[in-house]
Parts: sequence; structure tokens; C-alpha cells
Amino acid sequence: MWSDFFTVSVFVATLASGIRLATPFLLAALGEAVGQRSGVLNLGVEGVMLIGAFAAYFTKLKTESTVLAVLVALGVGAVMGLIYAFVTVIMQAAQGISGIGIYLFGLGFTDLLFQKQVGTPQPIPKLAKVEIPLLSDIPWIGEIFFQHNLLVYLAFLLVPVAWFMINKTTFGLNIRAVGETPEAADTLGVSVNLTRTFTIVIGNTMAGLAGAALALEVGIFQQNLTAGQGFIAIALVYFGAWRPVGVMSGALLFGIVSATVLTLKTLGIVEGAASSLLAMAPAILTIVVLVVVSRRIAAPAALTRPFDRAAS
Repeated sequence: MWSDFFTVSVFVATLASGIRLATPFLLAALGEAVGQRSGVLNLGVEGVMLIGAFAAYFTKLKTESTVLAVLVALGVGAVMGLIYAFVTVIMQAAQGISGIGIYLFGLGFTDLLFQKQVGTPQPIPKLAKVEIPLLSDIPWIGEIFFQHNLLVYLAFLLVPVAWFMINKTTFGLNIRAVGETPEAADTLGVSVNLTRTFTIVIGNTMAGLAGAALALEVGIFQQNLTAGQGFIAIALVYFGAWRPVGVMSGALLFGIVSATVLTLKTLGIVEGAASSLLAMAPAILTIVVLVVVSRRIAAPAALTRPFDRAAS
């Protein structure tokens, strides 16, 4: 049966699936990278993804509008960002505990809403593929890269946008400054709290979009739909050394690993207990990445450190 796996058609389909599976990771991790560059760690990404996923799913279920579903997911992500910014930036609560609180809220709140508003899983139409003219017709390459839905293309287009914003704009310079030496940035007239608030809202909005991408891709919602993807997204920020291109590389790696696991299970190559163990591969890879990368790459100096202007 291994011979079925080592074929061109399966290889191409696995890579294409890996890119689609990487999309929620990439969207959430890009937003988290922006937030962490300003010195804010958000462990609530998973919870915001769940809220965004339910918002998109429920909106699509009731209105049949994909555009409205995405906009609602973006909106609830932004609202969660404002809440998290108030708690961590204004009230200066511990970022780790606050993030876990957001996660637990998202997990419980979406489960409650699903039970009360939906009840039993009801499928919604999945996002349609948009084939890029000419490029999608290229053998193998076209199927891998140019036959995806719009949110997949958007996720990868946001990589250069995020890179440009962080490295080539005044706002990006402010982000890096408050993430490294907020006291010095403050003396130069940069509003540390405002900058961090903006990055938190950006990060949570991206997490909401990531949830929408997941729900609209699978066409269903269920309890704990994200299944740890938000925490993996946080790990990808470390994997990518807080750089958009590095984050994209990590997201692709995790997406392809997940797609390979699904392919092996679908072909019946791995079954039973071995199948359950293989499903743990992305989580194991997350742990290995954190152990290896955390020893080699320094995080932003002010990460998780609240800024108190009166004390500086």
C-alpha cells in the first residue's frame, strides 16, 4: 500500500492539501507575530479563533453570505482584541493568565452558543476554489499552488504585507521599538500603550479571520473545532523568529505534516493505534520546535513585560 502513497497524483494532492491546511496557522501566526514584536504575548489566540470560526459559520448558515461571514469574523476578532488590550495594556494584568482566560472564554462561549443556537451540526457550503487563469493549468504546479479558495491566496499575500509593515514603515519601527525598549520609545514620543493596542487588535482580527478560514474550509462547526491550532500558531511565531517569512515556512511545514498524516490514514497505510499515534505528529513537532528554537533565538526584549510610564 505504500506504493499508492509514492505516486505523483498523491504527492501533488498532499502538497495542495498542506497549503490549504496551513492557511489558518499562517493567518493566526502572522497576527500573533505582530503583537509579540510589540511586547505582547497572547495565549488566547485559540479562543479568538474559535469565536471567529463560530461567527463565520453561524453567519454563513443564516445568511448564506460568505463575504458577510468573513466580515463578522473580522469584527468579533477586533472586539476581542480591544478587550484583551484593555485587560493587558490598560489594566496591566499578567499576559499569560489573561490569554488563558480568553482561550477558556472562547472555548466555553462558542460551545454554549452552538448548543443554544444550532444544536446539531449543520453543514454549510465550503469556500469555492478560484483557479488563477493560465497558472492553474500548469501540470502539477497549477494544482498545488493555483487552485485554492480566496482566503488561502489572501493569507500568503499578507506575508509580504506584514514584512513591509514591520520593516519599512514608521508604524513598524514603533512596533519594534516598544517591543525592545519601551522606555526609550516613550522618551521619543512614541505611545507605547497605543502602539501595543493597535498590534493586539491586528493580531486578534487575524485570529478571527483564521477561525473563519477554518470553518469555511471544512464547512461545519463543532466543539473545539480548532483542536489546538491557535497554540501551534503561537509556536510558529517562535519557529519563524518573529519574521513573516519564517512564520510562513513554519505554517507550511505544519500544514504539510498534517496533510501527510491525513493521506496515510485515508489510504489505509496506517490504522488502529498507529493511526492515533501518527495524529500526534503536529503536536510533537510543536514541542520539538519550541525546545530547539527557544535556545537559539532571542525573543523581543520586552515581551510579556507591561509598560508603566509612571515607573519609567
